[in-house]
Amino acid sequence: MVQFSPAPIRRVVFQYFVPVHVEVEDGLVSRVTVIDETPVRNPTVADRDPEYLTQAAAAADDGQSWPSWQFGY
Repeated sequence: MVQFSPAPIRRVVFQYFVPVHVEVEDGLVSRVTVIDETPVRNPTVADRDPEYLTQAAAAADDGQSWPSWQFGY
């Protein structure tokens, strides 16, 4: 019987600076809006496969819609 193993997933986590709008009401942050049209510039590897950074940054900057935004840690 022939068994197929799935291809390993290439993953890299990177960060770069983007402009944001921050709304504060009575001393509390009420909304943060990321300006997602900002092109990826000078990405920095935060985790995983640094050799995949160039391809991953290009994929993140190719006009595809982002699946979601997470704020905070």
